[in-house]
Amino acid sequence: MSDRSQLSRRRFLSNLAFASGAVATGVGSWVIPAPWANAAEAPIKVGIATDLTGPIAYAGNADANVAKMVIKEINAGGGLLGRPLELFVEDTASNESVAVGNVRKLIQRDKVDMVLGGITSSMRNAIKDPIVARGKTLYIYPQLYEGKECTPYLFCTGPTPTPAQQCDEFIPWLIKNGGKKFALPSANYVWPHTLNVYARKVIEANGGEVVFEEYYPLDQVDFSSTVNRIISNKVDVVFNTVIPPGVGPFFKQLYEAGFLKNGGRLACVYYDENTLNINQAAEIEGLASCLDYFKVLTKENPFDAKIQAAYEKDFPGNFLFAAGSAATGTYRGLKLWEAAVKEAGKVDRDSVAAALDHAKIAEGPGGPAEMVPGKRHCKMKMYTAVAKGGNYEIVGRSDGLVDPKEC
Repeated sequence: MSDRSQLSRRRFLSNLAFASGAVATGVGSWVIPAPWANAAEAPIKVGIATDLTGPIAYAGNADANVAKMVIKEINAGGGLLGRPLELFVEDTASNESVAVGNVRKLIQRDKVDMVLGGITSSMRNAIKDPIVARGKTLYIYPQLYEGKECTPYLFCTGPTPTPAQQCDEFIPWLIKNGGKKFALPSANYVWPHTLNVYARKVIEANGGEVVFEEYYPLDQVDFSSTVNRIISNKVDVVFNTVIPPGVGPFFKQLYEAGFLKNGGRLACVYYDENTLNINQAAEIEGLASCLDYFKVLTKENPFDAKIQAAYEKDFPGNFLFAAGSAATGTYRGLKLWEAAVKEAGKVDRDSVAAALDHAKIAEGPGGPAEMVPGKRHCKMKMYTAVAKGGNYEIVGRSDGLVDPKEC
């Protein structure tokens, strides 16, 4: 794994792009003040809780950057309902116990009107009760995840692998372009367990075979026995749900064992431009991913080019605007929420949730998006891409917006 995702606190603070103009309000806490405010125009308060430190800080920092970018854009257009937006940022630090305490600050101290954030499903499960049940606040979860999250007042704006948005299109492509013998090496938490149940069904329904399915501690970095099993069983496709910090060493060990040289195919539904840089390009050549956005789309879609350019101008560096890191779900979530607030004409939870239930945006990363009424999940376009020489090439795309068929 690159040192990018193992930032010391000192190096983290020196590279904190979103913190330009921010005021520290405690350990792991920042506020980006509203650009204007008076007694008649009290700010609307937006909270983001994400991994600014820890193994997936590359993703959390990108999400915080996107939140700052979108809120800056909304404020430049006059705010919402004539009021400016104020952004409160809390570090969830890839640690659920730390996150719960910090999220409570957003609710109890800062009294935000909405919370967006969380990356892993274990993080979402840890912070949703303090936000939704105890905090009685609207929660938008922007990351791709395993599905089956049907909590009232919790809206999901990233893809779900099960059933339709990733697995149903992606796995048949893998069988056709990789082979029938699958291994499912996995991190041991809720997302891989739930995803693999559905992935196995799709693999077998399409004539494939799961040779083995294994689960490892999140911090495991030695995969020699797993690699030996993959090679000795002549596995065609490694359908990976190992996450950082383990995924980099795992892919490197597979490469060194000759998996790619012998025709093996890597597949990972969260792999984007951020994670593409964890390994040397040769170590993951041909890796296939299925997401709602890839940077290569900027060559054909002017709106994607506009978002990408705006982000790179404001936040140059290693924290990239990418789908698997929840940056696209963060953008989408904030713009759908903006549309809902405009329709509701107020910011209380029930009014905004009622409007968000059917909110739509005509333009967003990868294309338009809309919430599925009554389901609190988002329809969007989906793309299959393959890593070639350190970049992605699109090899497949959905015909239109794909319904996640959740809840």
